[in-house]
Amino acid sequence: MNAPARRSRRAYELRHTVAFAETNLVGNVYFTRHLEWQGRCREMFLRDHCPEVLDALRDDLALITLSCHCDYLAELDAFDDIIVRMSLGNVVQNRLLLEFEYWRQRNGEESLVARGHQQLAVMRRDGATLTPAPIPDGLRAALAAYE
Repeated sequence: MNAPARRSRRAYELRHTVAFAETNLVGNVYFTRHLEWQGRCREMFLRDHCPEVLDALRDDLALITLSCHCDYLAELDAFDDIIVRMSLGNVVQNRLLLEFEYWRQRNGEESLVARGHQQLAVMRRDGATLTPAPIPDGLRAALAAYE
């Protein structure tokens, strides 16, 4: 079976080498790690492209994860080199859909091992209350490059 072709649109990339600590008793990557990598990819994107959003998160801005999903296509093992690629699926009002692909690099070739997505809502904190808020301009501009 041939591996699917890489997507044609631009994606933010997080490179990672799987550690023993990320595997289960039978030696493959525990399924929840993929979701952790989605979160790390999103965080590193903010750090690299819109650090002002990180500052706002320390204040009253909140990026609430409404849902996350992952489809597993192949197992990963310790010391596999992976690339998590994140792109923008869509924007609706104060909500963002981020799409993720997980690619294993082995012997100079890439193979798709998983796909996932997260839906986020941009909110503002007012005490214990959260209210919908516009997507910050810096975040919107940074994500536009990855549509």
